Amino acid sequence: MTFSPELRVENEHGVQNGIESRGFATKAVHAGSPHDPATGAVIPTISLSTTYAQTAVGSPVGLYEYSRSSNPNRDNFETAVAALEGARYALAFSSGSAATATILQSLASGSHVISVSDVYGGTHRYFTKVATAHGVRVTFSGSIEVDVRSLIEPATKLIWIETPSNPTLSLVDIKAVADVAHEFGIRVVVDNTFLSPYVQNPLKHGADIVVHSVTKYINGHSDVLMGVAAFSDEDLIDHLRFLQNAIGAVPSPFDCWLAHRGLKTLHLRARAASQNAQAVAEALEASQHVIAVNYPGLNSHAQRYVAVKQHRKGLGGGMLSFRIKGGAKAAHKFCQLTEIFTLAESLGGVESLCEVPSSMTHAGIPQIEREAAGVHDDLVRLSCGIEDLDDLVGDVLQAVERTVALVEAGNA
Repeated sequence: MTFSPELRVENEHGVQNGIESRGFATKAVHAGSPHDPATGAVIPTISLSTTYAQTAVGSPVGLYEYSRSSNPNRDNFETAVAALEGARYALAFSSGSAATATILQSLASGSHVISVSDVYGGTHRYFTKVATAHGVRVTFSGSIEVDVRSLIEPATKLIWIETPSNPTLSLVDIKAVADVAHEFGIRVVVDNTFLSPYVQNPLKHGADIVVHSVTKYINGHSDVLMGVAAFSDEDLIDHLRFLQNAIGAVPSPFDCWLAHRGLKTLHLRARAASQNAQAVAEALEASQHVIAVNYPGLNSHAQRYVAVKQHRKGLGGGMLSFRIKGGAKAAHKFCQLTEIFTLAESLGGVESLCEVPSSMTHAGIPQIEREAAGVHDDLVRLSCGIEDLDDLVGDVLQAVERTVALVEAGNA
């Protein structure tokens, strides 16, 4: 199929004309991928140059002067993410943590932030160990939809949401929180890493900024470390772009090129991962050796109604967690006995991974806080990849059976 030329023309906001009305898959493949006018190349080349020639002082040949400030590959990637999140702007960073740090750095000293309590361990670390150093206070809530109004102070500038949360997969009604926040002129940030732009678009539900660890689903191949923030507020773009350049936590052109390539198949990967996770969750829920399963795609999930409302076709995403009988020993042993799921941190890649949050990704959070948020020592987190469904279900079930047998025999 030949697309009309206007599909590949970018406007002043970096969004390709006509792309907004296209379907998700079409946006994923074509947004930020203009054909090279000189060669006709359909895939943008990698621009590794760190500096660009000028015809006179202060007059660069094209749009670029120095690659920390901007680069063709980064621009292409940012354009693509903005299109998939329904945003006017997107800014890429060297990691998801760098995106988080830059947004927090945009707040003045003395500012107050409200956050869900079961956030990614790295986010919790930044909020409690770094943000405080430049005068930003963070209050955590285990029931933010209920508590948000009572937690707002005159100094509150930001509300931080992860939905689903990491690793307990609890959901937040974004619109419910955003409606209250906007009454007070407070911005809402949603970390959408666990679902990706394919499953959920927070800006459509009232969020002001959506952030991703690009390392996960957007890139999807476990070979790039990157982050991104997308938003539509004109009041934010100049300040956040300034911080992006001034702090300098920017991704390389090659990483941007790789992540953009990965993004083009996001819809296929996210859909397959969700289908696999649904089957694995249902199998674990039926097992007598499992205490509980956390997965938004299950009807037993306490906030299933939120998933139906906020997620594309009610998908649960590719992430789930479960509590295995036998305590911490069983959780650790399970991760050693899987044959397809690899024991490793991170998530969202084509390969399936497993880990024990209390000892790995969330080990830095005090035990009392961890357990209050549902992160028990017997909790196992699974990132379902895109392998064959039957193989993944068979793998978790055999590992559970063998684990419990060993624990009961005292051999774990």
